[in-house]
Amino acid sequence: MSSGPVQIQFALISHTNNGKTTLARTLVGVDVGEVRDAAHVTVFAESHPLLTTDAGDTLHLWDTPGFGDSVRLLKRLAMSGNPIGWFLREVIDRYRDRPFWLSQQALRTARDNADVVLYLVNSSEIPNDAGYLPSEMKILEWLGKPVVVLLNQLGPPRPASDEQAEQARWKQHLDQFPIVRDVLAMDAFARCWVHERVFYEAVGKVVDESKRAGYARLFAAWEANNLNRFHEAMRLTASQLVTAAQDSQPIEEEEKSLVKSAMKAVGLAKSDRQRQEKAMAQLVERLNINIAATTTQLLRLHQLDPSSAAKVNARVRENFSIRAPVDKAQAGLLGAVVSGAATGLSADLMAGGMTFGAGAILGGIVGALTMAGAAWGFNTTTERNRTTMQFADQFMQSLMVTSVLRYLAVAHFGRGRGNFVESEAPPFWQAEVERAVAAHAVGVDLWQALRVEKDSTAAHERIGSVVLKVTSDTLNALYPGSLPAMIARPL
Repeated sequence: MSSGPVQIQFALISHTNNGKTTLARTLVGVDVGEVRDAAHVTVFAESHPLLTTDAGDTLHLWDTPGFGDSVRLLKRLAMSGNPIGWFLREVIDRYRDRPFWLSQQALRTARDNADVVLYLVNSSEIPNDAGYLPSEMKILEWLGKPVVVLLNQLGPPRPASDEQAEQARWKQHLDQFPIVRDVLAMDAFARCWVHERVFYEAVGKVVDESKRAGYARLFAAWEANNLNRFHEAMRLTASQLVTAAQDSQPIEEEEKSLVKSAMKAVGLAKSDRQRQEKAMAQLVERLNINIAATTTQLLRLHQLDPSSAAKVNARVRENFSIRAPVDKAQAGLLGAVVSGAATGLSADLMAGGMTFGAGAILGGIVGALTMAGAAWGFNTTTERNRTTMQFADQFMQSLMVTSVLRYLAVAHFGRGRGNFVESEAPPFWQAEVERAVAAHAVGVDLWQALRVEKDSTAAHERIGSVVLKVTSDTLNALYPGSLPAMIARPL
């Protein structure tokens, strides 16, 4: 095994229009190539850097043109070693049947450059119905390179057991082809870095022995970068929760004057309810500004378009169900608040809505927060003889759930369709997050301790450790056995 710098190359190959360039974008992390729902969109083999190390190791990914007529291609390859085969390929095919010539070029690239061939299949197909598969397997055997099959187009995220069953079905079918060394689920749109880690770890096992030390360095660099990003995301999430838990808004004191007394007598002065509603609106507005800022930072951290923060929060809201005794309309308003989808609404209300026409909307939001009892949405406390408003413990509980869901939504947006896509955020994610929250006994004691903690560092460490455990447990449930052991180190 060599200890010097290594150059390793993966060749991404598939039947045409099976999603190679889409997956390449996800792995590379930038919008390479062209993506269209058409055959032979990729016309040339292109190499893209995936990973590098300080020691000089490099890992490149070749995105190649897709196979078209696999049966005819196999026959042409059988003639590749004689002059007639060369003439047919370089003269006839190149100018009269360009897609067919491109398929041959893809194979030449893989044969000349690849250490490992990544063969993409459309997982939505039934393996026995993929008529091109036997011919393309023979072509891959002709290459003589280790092959890892990647299951693409898996559809919306599903529980792990369902996806493992589909993976097992394909693996059983492909066991008849000795050239296939492993079968992995690797959808471009429904996977996050945790599942991508499974890919890098598995492919490393089929890299030639002479290059494995260098590959181990490349894998370690990839893992370190992603762990740092994960812990930074957890820090941002914890900071948002600390700010919300410790935020408070004094309720305006009633002025004592002859004029105010006269206005109160004729019903023109602000009532106690109005002053409370204004304090609530100010808290909600600051919360949503904070959520929007955190979402923007998470998107930047994952190299996604930060202007899409509102879309991310709307997606979280659409797939988040309020677990409180409120009616459907109130639950929708409450969901908008805790998910961040109401950003800007409170600002509009405070600009004039309090007394000039938007009071019904504000009343709906406040009513949703307080319908199950005043303590569900807001708490009132007395400090220095002045009444202040804060978010209640149960409200913070829901806020933690949506904060973890928001991280999952951002972490699962691949680059396959551009800077941002409205991908799936399935409802079963909420059940997994709530299970993790319950397992770590997140409850009233946490939020009460957080509110009185004066040391900012201690407050962030207290909630940060809980956020880290809840998110790690959720990821482990979504991708069993995929998390690196060092993921649970302190923030």
